[in-house]
Amino acid sequence: MLSIITFIGFTALVAFIAWYATRKTDETTADGYYLAGRSLGAITIAGSLLLTNLSAEQIVGLNGAAFKEGLMVMAWETLAAIAIIFAAIFLLPKYMKSGITTIPEFIETRFDKQTKGLLSLLFLIAYAIVLLPTILYSGSIAFSTMFDLPTVFGISEWSVIWICVWSIGIIGIIYAIYGGLKAVAVSDLINAIGLLVGGLLIPIFGLLLIGDGSIVDGLETLWNTNPEKFNMEGAVDSSIPFGTLFTGMMLAQIYYWGTNQSILQRVFAAKSLKEGQKGMMLAALIKFIIPIIVVVPGIIAFHVFGNELGNPDQAYPALVKKVLPTAFVGFFAAVLFGAVLSSFNSLLNSSATLFGFDLYKMYFKKDATEQETVKAGKRFGLLVAAISMTIAPFIIYAPDGLFSYIQQSLGSLSVPILAVVVVGVFSKKVPAIGAKIVLTLGVGLYLVSLLILEPLFRNAAIEEAMAQNITDAAQLSIIKAEAYPHYLHVMGILFVFNVLVMFITSKIKPKKDAYIPKVTDSLDVTPWRYTIVFGIIIAILVLGTYIIF
Repeated sequence: MLSIITFIGFTALVAFIAWYATRKTDETTADGYYLAGRSLGAITIAGSLLLTNLSAEQIVGLNGAAFKEGLMVMAWETLAAIAIIFAAIFLLPKYMKSGITTIPEFIETRFDKQTKGLLSLLFLIAYAIVLLPTILYSGSIAFSTMFDLPTVFGISEWSVIWICVWSIGIIGIIYAIYGGLKAVAVSDLINAIGLLVGGLLIPIFGLLLIGDGSIVDGLETLWNTNPEKFNMEGAVDSSIPFGTLFTGMMLAQIYYWGTNQSILQRVFAAKSLKEGQKGMMLAALIKFIIPIIVVVPGIIAFHVFGNELGNPDQAYPALVKKVLPTAFVGFFAAVLFGAVLSSFNSLLNSSATLFGFDLYKMYFKKDATEQETVKAGKRFGLLVAAISMTIAPFIIYAPDGLFSYIQQSLGSLSVPILAVVVVGVFSKKVPAIGAKIVLTLGVGLYLVSLLILEPLFRNAAIEEAMAQNITDAAQLSIIKAEAYPHYLHVMGILFVFNVLVMFITSKIKPKKDAYIPKVTDSLDVTPWRYTIVFGIIIAILVLGTYIIF
């Protein structure tokens, strides 16, 4: 009962503060609804960035991956810091100087309207089919396990997941569709603080449990009894072999932090370029320590539960339930609920933005007013929410776990989108036809690789091994992994291919008029003078981590 009271109390408090802080914002205008009136400061931006990213799919999914594979999966977080630095230094100034609201809007000015529409469509597909469903599913798994809801309600886990998915989704719709970006950003900041505090308590209590009341003894025991979990090299058949850090993983990070509309929308809402860069650098610094929250508990859970858990994605919520005092469980569940809502809200708000700005006015009503655009975006957000809530429960059948599902699915869209945006930013001669070819051909090639070629080569390798009487499971796993390039390597190969295609088209059919970036006069675009210095310091910290381990 106490945990339920603290859960409801904290959730209600966050909702009230978000309402109070946004009650005077005019959200009938596009700037007010989509960009919070361009009023966000560095701290709010950093908090919103972290909560948009650090939701249940990150916490549950990465800890589940760490439960299976150990510390190596922290690369997803530490490399994110490098990607944020790159985006803050090289991409953000170009975006904000042009005064854009969306990344597709930038693509329109760089290429043409058709390219913008195609890019917007790919973003919306990614949100509706991959990102939103995984957020809902991971949150449902967390609450189902933490509160043992199948036992409480006397129904199956499958049914509980459906109930949780639709409950979270409906509440998220109310926040995002009817609250606008500022309501989302304010609630993000509050929940970010709560999540950092609560998230740090989990490994602390976990180490106290292992060390019989001593954190130092717990850490020593964890290190000595599970040495394989602290190997940073990554086996050939692991989810992220070490070599992938230099190919597709880095590209996936730059895509997420440098081109993803749901992330950059928080930064575009900054008061100035300086505040945007400061917010991103603060987020990068915090990203460096986030593995304590999203990786270490997974290793602790492996030590505590061993092979008792049938689903690795249950590792984190099971550990929370075991180590946290009852009063803290309700508080942490409320914070995690806020994190789930944050990511869900952010993506819904971005979906509404993309549709309203980039598709509705182009294909449905060219002379639409700002109020009509906002209303159309809200209606489309409801449709996207319904699709994602329908898909989410079926992720329980993903063969390689939640986090692997996210990354593999996004690969088909992230590689061509990143190629188009990066070439668009740094080249002035590549024509629109090159971008259109990449946005269609690039998606198709990745899907062919993932769904046809990879299973074909790996099944053939397994059959050949079996014919040679090789039956050892570990050996077969390595043979299977070596039969075809890892999907992150495939992403790296296709990125280079996509860039080459665009530059070849620029030679065959060059853009007639060189692209001249527009410069806005409605925003202070003076860069923060310490951006590069802070970027170098954070990068050294990240590299130091890899040297140590």
